[in-house]
Amino acid sequence: MTDREVVIKLRGIRNQFGRQVVHEDLDLDVYRGEILGVVGGSGTGKSVLLRTIAGLQKPAAGSVEVLGTDVLNADEDTRQKLENRWGVMFQDGALFSSLTVRENVEVPMRAIPGLDPQIRRDLADLKISMVGLQYLAGDKYPSELSGGMRKRAGLARALALDPDIVFLDEPTAGLDPIGAAAFDQLIRGLSHSLGLTVFLVTHDLDTLHATCDRIAVLAERKVLVTGSMADMLEVDHPWVHEYFHGPRARAAVPDGPAQGGQKGD
Repeated sequence: MTDREVVIKLRGIRNQFGRQVVHEDLDLDVYRGEILGVVGGSGTGKSVLLRTIAGLQKPAAGSVEVLGTDVLNADEDTRQKLENRWGVMFQDGALFSSLTVRENVEVPMRAIPGLDPQIRRDLADLKISMVGLQYLAGDKYPSELSGGMRKRAGLARALALDPDIVFLDEPTAGLDPIGAAAFDQLIRGLSHSLGLTVFLVTHDLDTLHATCDRIAVLAERKVLVTGSMADMLEVDHPWVHEYFHGPRARAAVPDGPAQGGQKGD
């Protein structure tokens, strides 16, 4: 039992595409201020789950509550206000290719009535600097950026409206080990400094070790288990054991791991 505030509550989620059932009777709680890493084998619906919470995928059954709001039954105005309280970073940033980095970051801000264009520009530059990009990066187009820079620009856009929650879909996929480690540190640092709740879909064991307070494992169409990295090592399930005890798991053991489940306890 815990008295921590639940900011994302999923109950009885069923996702299916045609006859293929991806999730069945899935439950999950996400606590304020934590970084939750979501892992699972291919086809377990990690990204589908993220999209379900963010309102991009409507489940066939179940309830989704975010920041106290019933996402599936909220009216248009309530939904819009709620969506302004979260940000989403998709794989590779998913930036608009015809817009500069600054213009991409400004996109969510354009929904704010009466926001002065210069203030919008200044706020975008602030977000760009927050994610570790140089000032000049704001004038570049996505095609002129490296993969790591595009991810940082995508994160800056996700942070544009000072959200309570950030959804990250495979944030370190495709990055070299040095770039991935730097991005892990960035996520951890921003979560602490901004008080963010982070829902992070990943397959990267290094990211789990470096950033996540808790881990949720998707298997058998549901959240099989949640807990710290230490908890995962004790789970008696074939996929979980192979994932957390395999060769890549041993290589990912850090010198100073993030302590799962400790932040905010």
